[in-house]
Amino acid sequence: MNVLWILLLPMLGTLVPLLLAKQSRSRNAWGTAAAPALALAILLSTTQSVFSGEVLLQQWQWIPLLGLDLTLRLDGLAYLFSLLILAIGLLIILYARYYLSEQDSMPRFYSFLMLFMTAMLGIVLSGNILQIWLFWELTSISSFLLISFWWHKSEARRGARMALTITGGGGLCLLAAFLLLGNIAGSYQLADILEQGALIQQHSLYPLLLVLFLLGCFTKSAQFPFHFWLPNAMAAPTPVSAYLHSATMVKAGIFLLARFYPALSGTELWFLLVSLTGLTTLLVGAYLALFKHDLKGLLAYSTISHLGLITLLFGLNAPLAAVAGVFHIINHATFKASLFMAAGIIDHESGSRDMRRLNGLWQFMPITATLMMVAAAAMAGVPLLNGFLSKEMFFAETLQQHLLGALSWIIPLLATVAAIFSVAYSLRLIHDVFFNGQPKGLTKTPHEPPRYMRLPVEVLVLLCILVGIAPAMLVGGLLNSAAAAVLAGNLPEYSLAIWHGFNLPLLMSAIALAGGVLMYVKRKQLFDFQSALPGVDTLNIFEQLMKQLTRGAEKLYNWIDNGSLQRYMALLLTAFVILAGLPLIQMDALGGGRAEIPIDAVNATGAAMLLISAFATVVWHRKRVVALLMISVVGLMVSIAFTRFSAPDLALTQLSVEVVTIILLMLALFFLPHKTPKQSEPSKVVRDLGLASLVGIIVGSLSYAIMTRPFTTISDFFIANAKTGGGGTNVVNVILVDFRGFDTLGEIAVLGIAALGIFKLLTRIPVFKPSSDGEGRPWARERHPLLLATVAQSILPLALMVSIYIFFRGHNLPGGGFIAGLITAVAIILLYISQGVDWVKARMNIEYQRVVAVGLLIAFMTGLASWLFGRPYLTSWFDYFQLPLFGEIELASAIAFDLGVYVTVVGATLLILASLGKMTTSYRPTHKEQL
Repeated sequence: MNVLWILLLPMLGTLVPLLLAKQSRSRNAWGTAAAPALALAILLSTTQSVFSGEVLLQQWQWIPLLGLDLTLRLDGLAYLFSLLILAIGLLIILYARYYLSEQDSMPRFYSFLMLFMTAMLGIVLSGNILQIWLFWELTSISSFLLISFWWHKSEARRGARMALTITGGGGLCLLAAFLLLGNIAGSYQLADILEQGALIQQHSLYPLLLVLFLLGCFTKSAQFPFHFWLPNAMAAPTPVSAYLHSATMVKAGIFLLARFYPALSGTELWFLLVSLTGLTTLLVGAYLALFKHDLKGLLAYSTISHLGLITLLFGLNAPLAAVAGVFHIINHATFKASLFMAAGIIDHESGSRDMRRLNGLWQFMPITATLMMVAAAAMAGVPLLNGFLSKEMFFAETLQQHLLGALSWIIPLLATVAAIFSVAYSLRLIHDVFFNGQPKGLTKTPHEPPRYMRLPVEVLVLLCILVGIAPAMLVGGLLNSAAAAVLAGNLPEYSLAIWHGFNLPLLMSAIALAGGVLMYVKRKQLFDFQSALPGVDTLNIFEQLMKQLTRGAEKLYNWIDNGSLQRYMALLLTAFVILAGLPLIQMDALGGGRAEIPIDAVNATGAAMLLISAFATVVWHRKRVVALLMISVVGLMVSIAFTRFSAPDLALTQLSVEVVTIILLMLALFFLPHKTPKQSEPSKVVRDLGLASLVGIIVGSLSYAIMTRPFTTISDFFIANAKTGGGGTNVVNVILVDFRGFDTLGEIAVLGIAALGIFKLLTRIPVFKPSSDGEGRPWARERHPLLLATVAQSILPLALMVSIYIFFRGHNLPGGGFIAGLITAVAIILLYISQGVDWVKARMNIEYQRVVAVGLLIAFMTGLASWLFGRPYLTSWFDYFQLPLFGEIELASAIAFDLGVYVTVVGATLLILASLGKMTTSYRPTHKEQL
């Protein structure tokens, strides 16, 4: 269970800050850090197993037939990312304790941060691709909450919306890619997909799949042309920038490139899309970083550039390039997180991030300056620091590729140019902030931060130095295991030595260092050139595009939604006529070869009554109460039809629903006019009549075509397995609570949500309360007749007894939780009608929304209990027992699930009906009654 706890502890940790909200800031920080610290300890305990090549796997069956299983998978790559997420996350928690002001809500911040940590761990530890996507979307939502943490700032809100829009759109593309991937590979399990690389790449849908997949990766990891959202997200607090935008979230797309490398890489299309995108991002980010005056803006564009470098490495289709990519993931996380936190310290202690004002801070903050200079040197690729080693491996791999033929020399050339810019902006960061004169116009005198605020930066900078001096000792095993997971075990030979002799990669590093210094010395010409270019405000452009899109959607919506129910139905039915009518036109003959069943007198009489009652509903539709009575006859005849064709469960359900529906409509009609407005104009009548006739023709034709053709039914399977597999002879009920229990859970969830939605809509709604009926006659003075009240009280215990009987017999005879719930609800609502809300409220003051919640919880927890026995979710259990006096009796776990259905149906039905009944009383729904 080790892997589960690595994910579960941070998930539980989201509640800790809220529970410690009234404690001191330090206790809040240390309490929040406890959960990820324990998770990190558990992760470190698996080090030996993971480094030896073992894949730790835990799996719980959910819906096996659909390939939906909850799977956790810890290999070398997942270990690396989990280590970064947890370790840097702990440092961020400590850092944020001192960064956030007294006005900022630390519990809210820490709760959002732990939610994001959980989402990132879910991505890297998931062994099912749909599960990966679920956590992928959770990172977008949690990052939105973190970026907009300072919601009172316009730039924070706008930046958060942009980030959510871009990454959310990419998430939809990724979902489509995963669905295609699972369909091609025949499984949604990650392990199965990684073994099907050849099959996937040979499939005709591979190009589409790859494009969709890369769109998801590129949007999340800020690759060109989607890079613009990352700098605008810098309005977030610096702990967010240090965590999300350097070490974790922006590397989620990189993680997917590495995770699916065995299955998707190796093709010409992969190389063109991944390498060219990475190369473009590398150059664009490096160039733009040099000209940013905002300290975090410079770091944001440098992050974009380094992410492009890693993407380029994964696109080179070379095993050693993938190893270099993994190595740079480690190094970039350490020096970039330390740089962001150091930038936050400078902003926190000087009151500014503008490098045109931040000059000469060395004299005020020598320790912070030293730390930031070392981290910046690592980012620039200075020897004896970790960034130098991975960048040298990067140069070596650009020299080894021959994918552009005679033009392959362009890639190492452009890589060197990007490295020159990297040195230049790193040098500008050091010189302009810590030297270059005196501070200008700062709101306060800069000074060193509190000791423990600087500690996370010191830890990360120390790692930059130690890894740069002894890489094999410190990260050799970690890199080997992570790279082996990326390459599916085929690890090439490579060396992490500091010195590889005088070679071309070393020369490229020297050129980058010298060229970067020269570029910074001669920066005035570059800045003049850049200032002459037209400025581009990506945030405003994005906002304008969103406004145009919103206006277009609003126009389309207003054209469709004009408030006419007739129009809605006409559009819906027209679409049905087109979609269902075209196949019928293409059929040679409507009738099939199956013999028709003769019509007997009973069936003919039932059909005639159905037709007459339906026709009467149309003729008397203006008299709403009469039309309601006529349409209730239609429902009654449908119930009789179910009984006629040996479907007693459906008949009982239909009859119960019919009663509830009639009561609901009668309550609603009380607040509506008793007669409909005048007839529509003749043209609309002709339109509606023609459309209704077409629908009737098509539905009748489809029914005839289906019934006159032989078909294979799946009912034989359920009939054969209901008793042996589900322990019940009532096939319908066994299907609902066992074979298709997940469908039933979804249906009662929808019912509960609908009931809560109706309750919300009825809250404080102004209603018209008529004082007379449609003929102008006043209502009877006796609102609660004695006879009806007496009968209702007598019927209630009888109805409850019948519902209990129907409930318990449902597994083997017609009945079940749904029908029993409706019977109970009808009996209780009869009390409301006969005795009034005041009388019932005084004797049975129940909040039905809580009843709905309890019912759903019972059903959900019953399904989870299956996991305790290693069975798929909602798998039922049954056995036979000998009890004194009763003899042999069958006990089935499905009855607990059916109890959840029963409670939900009772709560939802009464929530709707009772809320409507309360509209004319002092107990009408109010906000205080809401959950």
